[in-house]
Amino acid sequence: MRYPIGIQEFERIRNGGYVYVDKTALIYRMISEGEYYFLSRPRRFGKSLLVSTMEAYFQGRKELFSGLAIEKLAEDWTESPVFRLDMSGKTYQTVDDLNDTLDKNLKKWEEKYGVEKSYNQPDLRFQDIIETVAEKTGRQAVVLIDEYDKPMLDALGNQELGESVRRILHGFYSVIKKEGRYIRFGFLTGVTKLGRLSVFSGLNNLNDISLDSRYADICGVSEDDLHEYFGDSVKELAAACRLAEDECYARLKKWYDGYHFSEDCPGIYNPFSLLNTLQKKKFHEYWFETGTPTFLVEIMKRTSFDVSTLEHQDVDSTLMSTVDAIYENPVPLLFQTGYLTISGYNADYFIYHLTFPNLEVKRGFLNFHPPYRRMED
Repeated sequence: MRYPIGIQEFERIRNGGYVYVDKTALIYRMISEGEYYFLSRPRRFGKSLLVSTMEAYFQGRKELFSGLAIEKLAEDWTESPVFRLDMSGKTYQTVDDLNDTLDKNLKKWEEKYGVEKSYNQPDLRFQDIIETVAEKTGRQAVVLIDEYDKPMLDALGNQELGESVRRILHGFYSVIKKEGRYIRFGFLTGVTKLGRLSVFSGLNNLNDISLDSRYADICGVSEDDLHEYFGDSVKELAAACRLAEDECYARLKKWYDGYHFSEDCPGIYNPFSLLNTLQKKKFHEYWFETGTPTFLVEIMKRTSFDVSTLEHQDVDSTLMSTVDAIYENPVPLLFQTGYLTISGYNADYFIYHLTFPNLEVKRGFLNFHPPYRRMED
């Protein structure tokens, strides 16, 4: 079996013979039931692959979906103009860094669709591109934005840069709402949902499915997925580790399962750690080897929050979908970044109970990162 570790392009996975855990039925539900969505998930949980899969569907590439659920569900495979913007892969230290990223993508779209540049402002250029392409093709556009929050997270702690970045992105992302009649589908994804610090005041038409139990496993691997797609791999892992098969499943659950993205959903496995374990035949903290996000380290350095209390936290439901007061209370941010997860819910008082999702996260957070060791000293 070929494991798609670090591969985020749907076409490459399908054509390369890599294992693909089919989430296309959930994608079809989204497309059928609504038009504008937002999803928050921790890093390395498959958000970029989800965006790539959506892109392939809206490009009408039916051949890539052979044997997948959506092949039988979808009747319309009409190609739409797709504007996919990936904000990751770059560190935003200045306003020019952000403008360069936007300009690069806008220029690519202008050249592809033969749109003459008539404006300098990114939001006006984007708006003009969408309108012109719709008029030329007679088709509504699809807008897919991956890691929308990366520039703002890089600017945390720098108030002047943060406000400039927020202003630019507020205008750019708001085009999705302004040009609604020209847009068939819009999807934004990121690690966090930043409220007043960011752009969501201009995107109140987005359906936030981050805590929607119907989409809890749209990223990641469920228990059913583990048995359906990786049964033989678990047998091989068990043999390599000299474990009985049921013992191997139990250890995988203890180490990598336990993510709950709503109060009533089953546990989800961290896909990055799971795939690495199955490939390397060894249990390890693979998610932490990729490094804790810089913005999270800086925030935890600046807060006086007692990390020794993290294993049992109660959070009001109104705080679960925003991280505005991150320096006063970093718990919602730790939930969105994958360091805490939902372990219970009090429906009478709308209180979520949070704890570490699994052994990998608990060990990594409390024992292996120098910033947190220093905080405990």
